[in-house]
Amino acid sequence: MAENDTENDTEHSSIARFRSALEAAGGQGRIVVLPDSVHTAALAAEALGCEVGAIANSLLFEAAGEPVLILTSGAHRVDVQKAADQIGVEALRRAKPEFVKEATGQVIGGVSPIAHPAPIRTYLDPALRQYATLWAAAGHPAAVFSTTYDELAAMTGAEEIEVN
Repeated sequence: MAENDTENDTEHSSIARFRSALEAAGGQGRIVVLPDSVHTAALAAEALGCEVGAIANSLLFEAAGEPVLILTSGAHRVDVQKAADQIGVEALRRAKPEFVKEATGQVIGGVSPIAHPAPIRTYLDPALRQYATLWAAAGHPAAVFSTTYDELAAMTGAEEIEVN
């Protein structure tokens, strides 16, 4: 794994947009582009040498036509009914790829917690607090960035909810 160079003219446009949003939000983490796209939290954790629970998955759901982003530990699965009850919606449905792209400007597997075309209601799994360093997608399926729980909460304005 190699840290992405900010002067790299070949940086993917979605990573460049994410980098700008991260800097604008005051994020201090580094962006890492992994050699291959990692499709699961377990693969990302293996590539980064961290626990799977330290991977902050950005999962987009649809609630009555509106996007809802849940940032959850890679060690958890979201109980959609429990989450829906906590945030006061009738139901949460896993968003379809077209909905994800429209709402976030990113593709499934690369959805970051920030850098979306418009603000998205965001919730945060408190289980992520136990890790000093978290890793989350950086706008592209092969890119991740390091952050902390407090920084992630501040950048996203997320409310904590129990997800499982």
